[in-house]
Amino acid sequence: MKILIAFCITLFGCAGQVLASSGHSGGETAVNLTGTIFGYASLALFVLASALVIFEEQTHLRKSKPVMMAAGLIWVLIAITYRQLGIPAEEAHNAIIHNITEYAELLLFLLAAMTYINSMDERNVFQALRSWLVSRGFSLRKVFWITGFLAFVISPVADNLTTALLMGAVVMAVAKDNPKFIALACINIVVAANAGGAFSPFGAITTLMVWQKGQAAFGQFFYLFFPSLLNWIIPAAIMSFFVSKAITKAIAEKIVIKLGARRNMFLFIMTFVTAVSFHCFLDLPPAAGMMLRLSYLGLLPLYSI
Repeated sequence: MKILIAFCITLFGCAGQVLASSGHSGGETAVNLTGTIFGYASLALFVLASALVIFEEQTHLRKSKPVMMAAGLIWVLIAITYRQLGIPAEEAHNAIIHNITEYAELLLFLLAAMTYINSMDERNVFQALRSWLVSRGFSLRKVFWITGFLAFVISPVADNLTTALLMGAVVMAVAKDNPKFIALACINIVVAANAGGAFSPFGAITTLMVWQKGQAAFGQFFYLFFPSLLNWIIPAAIMSFFVSKAITKAIAEKIVIKLGARRNMFLFIMTFVTAVSFHCFLDLPPAAGMMLRLSYLGLLPLYSI
């Protein structure tokens, strides 16, 4: 689902660039399409699709459906406008092909990353972490800070949604009868996961798109570390004043990671090392490095390291 939404976002973005200023080969003057009726119609389609996304719970319509339809219709309007202005038809064709190529790179990158995430989930890596946390008997305030911190440090390399669900499960387990704490802790987790993902190329789909397109170098993302940290710390510090210091009851839960879990964790980290190396040293798409490391998961036998 997230990949579909990312695809539609890139379609919208590329369509928007075409509508704003469209120049074609041969050095001809750029044509501004924003003031045309098709430009206004495209904007209306975008607003309508965004509204349907916002009201997903009321309409019971998946986010991807209205966004995909609107994206397709916008491209139809662009093609019609090009014909009316006498611009070669291959200009719109080339633009959407370029856009789909970017989406394919994003898809392959996320495919490899999520496969490793799922493999570690199957090996009980995340369940073992959760069982360790709920069996410690920490105070509610410690649980608040620990889950927020873990969300902040895990999200740069793992999927934000997976991170939030994992930490949310910990909160629900240790304080299932305390809705006030659950609300504050889950807000803290979501803020931390999004803040942590902002300073890493792999932390979110948006940062991955920026990195793969070459808009920012790999090292430049880490300039955002302290701003990202402040974006989590300040709201967390304010919310922590409203969190009780009561000691939680330790839950007897023992989950042991399965054979091969450590190998999968090591390969997962090395996957990003390979992706960065492909991009920085070989000038190849990061997705190519991710797919290379993904093959190791299937070729190497399960063993404990």
